[in-house]
Amino acid sequence: MFRWFESRLNPFPEDKVEQPPQTLVKFCLYYSRGAWPYIIAAGLLMMLIALTEVWLFSFIGNIVDWLAEQNRETFVQEQFWGLTGMALVVMLGLPMLVILHSLITYQSLLGNYPMRIRWLVHKYLLNQSLTFYQDEFAGRIATKVMQTALAVRECVIKLFDVLNYVTVYFIGTVAIIASADWRLAAPLVVWVVLYGLLLRFFVPRLGKVAAAQADARSIMTGRIVDSYTNIQTVKLFSHAERELEFAKDGMTGFLGTVHRQMRWVTKLYTCLYLLNSTLLFAVGFLAISLWVDNQISVGAIAVALSLVLRLWGMSQWIMWEISALFENIGTVQDGIKTVSVPQDILDKEGAVPLHVTQGSIEFDQVSFNYHSDKPVLHDLSLHIAAGEKIGLVGRSGAGKSTLVNLLLRFYEVNEGAIRIDGQNIAEVTQTSLRQHIGMVTQDTSLLHRSVRGNISYGRPDATDAMIEEAIHKAEADTFIDELEDAEGRRGLAAHVGERGVKLSGGQRQRVAIARVMLKDAPILILDEATSALDSEVEAAIQENLYRLMEGKTVIAIAHRLSTIAAMDRLVVMDQGRIVEQGTHEQLLQQGGIYAQLWARQSGGFIPEE
Repeated sequence: MFRWFESRLNPFPEDKVEQPPQTLVKFCLYYSRGAWPYIIAAGLLMMLIALTEVWLFSFIGNIVDWLAEQNRETFVQEQFWGLTGMALVVMLGLPMLVILHSLITYQSLLGNYPMRIRWLVHKYLLNQSLTFYQDEFAGRIATKVMQTALAVRECVIKLFDVLNYVTVYFIGTVAIIASADWRLAAPLVVWVVLYGLLLRFFVPRLGKVAAAQADARSIMTGRIVDSYTNIQTVKLFSHAERELEFAKDGMTGFLGTVHRQMRWVTKLYTCLYLLNSTLLFAVGFLAISLWVDNQISVGAIAVALSLVLRLWGMSQWIMWEISALFENIGTVQDGIKTVSVPQDILDKEGAVPLHVTQGSIEFDQVSFNYHSDKPVLHDLSLHIAAGEKIGLVGRSGAGKSTLVNLLLRFYEVNEGAIRIDGQNIAEVTQTSLRQHIGMVTQDTSLLHRSVRGNISYGRPDATDAMIEEAIHKAEADTFIDELEDAEGRRGLAAHVGERGVKLSGGQRQRVAIARVMLKDAPILILDEATSALDSEVEAAIQENLYRLMEGKTVIAIAHRLSTIAAMDRLVVMDQGRIVEQGTHEQLLQQGGIYAQLWARQSGGFIPEE
């Protein structure tokens, strides 16, 4: 039975994700698609539960009157069907309603609903541009995803379930008390009005504090995660105390919002208690006065006072629920700022998969700048023939990495076009574009998974033999067999830690090279691919890299010119332009920038400007 209800709402829908709305109501509606039948069903059931409970209070009043007025010997016979009906409601009807409501709420909604939201948000954020992630803490983004999913669930369910229950309960209570004597309902009506005014005054203020608190919490979490992520740097510079101060500043900001929230809560609780005490006194005084004048029965007094005491307890619960609702509204509004950011790089309508038959690349009058007016690349044109291997040379800031990032379409060109085999990369799908490009970077980042998982990331369907061959070619078999993690997993099953922290720089680089070798894409980009390796290992891998380059179009970036001197052509960049082209020998004969860099490279590296 549980499994049936748990499988009603799919937590991982295959829906195509779009930019989420940026207003609260539309955002909640957008992420509640598919869940509405269960949300509405839960709301209707809660309404029936509230009506039944209020009716039970009324029936208790009838029982009190019967017991006071009727003969004990004939009481059961005279009220048999009424008592039987009440027993059926208490023993069967109400429990069945509660059980069904619980199954829908707890099994169908509370777990699957927020997971569905997390899944769709994560699916959307994975397609965000690099700029989005460069401008945010990773921990802060993850916190927003978790918080926002739960907050949407609470907002929607509280509105359709809890507030529905409360509304029905209040209306039913007023109606039942008024049926005994309208004067008994007067204090209750006044109480409802004053209670509404309390909500109107306190709840929005609590909501504002909650929004600030949600933002402060994500900042605090982001700072802590940032310290953990970069723990090696923290220890290297002996800045544990500095990181503590950095985190303390975030914690202090969060604590400040908590203190502000608790001040409002204390004021609210005090006002509510005084209001409830006044209501109980007023109803009790009126009820006794009316009974003394023989205008109401003992049962009416019992119903009135019972319902007031019930409302006393409920009013505090309701206030907390509504406060929590506004707190969650603040959390959702804060999350919208992160989740609903439009994607910078989108596939065009009707984008088709890239088909690489040869691997020629053409940069056609490409201009690009990041945020300033100063162009990083200016009117750059470069043709790379299929199977040609070129080396990009230039000082830091010349535009080499930008050129590669544009080819991978991490950024969009401002002017001009980039074509692969004559196909404009702006008109093909990003997934197919990057599937045809293999890249090894200087700053190798590995996933916190097994060595096998990291290597097979280049080709998930690779066989064990293919993986072993890639490992051997990358000279990684010398250390993988000896790896063991904290869980006792060894070799290919060993986990490498966050960003591959458990491996040395050279080991990470060899795993990354094995990954690209396994991918075997027709276009290969090497960005300081062997910079983290010692000379002996580099020499061994260099031979395999040359083997990997066979039949591929290659773009290699290196500050150590000796590693790319044997390329088919060297392209020298300076201030976003191509200033020289040719083979190593041709450029030396020209006596230009390349010749100067080569002559000055006593240690084999291009000096900084």
